[in-house]
Amino acid sequence: MAGEPWKSMQGAPAPGQALIALAELEQGARVLTFDEFGVILLREGDTVRAFWNACPHQYLPLDWRSPGILSADGTKLMCSNHAAIFDARTGAPAEGSIPVSCGLWAIPVAVEGGKVVAA
Repeated sequence: MAGEPWKSMQGAPAPGQALIALAELEQGARVLTFDEFGVILLREGDTVRAFWNACPHQYLPLDWRSPGILSADGTKLMCSNHAAIFDARTGAPAEGSIPVSCGLWAIPVAVEGGKVVAA
C-alpha cells in the first residue's frame, strides 16, 4: 500500500535484521513481535512475505482477538477485531470487504543464509 508508515514505529525491523530462522517458520502464518512491533510472516514453500501486524482501520493487531487470521486455503488474512479481509499475497483489501485504500503494509523480507531478514 502507499507509503511505509511502519518504518517509523518503535521496534520496526531495520534492513538486514534477522527475524527468524527459515527452519523455524512453518508453512502458513506466524506473528512475531519485536519491541511491541508486530510482524505477520507468511510462508508458502520457500517464499516468505511479511506485513505489519496492524489493521489499517484501528491499528490493532490482526490477531488481537484470535490467532486464526489465515484462511484455510492460505489466500486471505482476516482481522479478528472486525473481520476485514486482505489478500495474503499482496495485503490488498478483498473486494467488497473494506475501502480499497485500506490495505496492509508490506515489509520487505528476503531469505539469506537460512534466515528470514528484513530487506
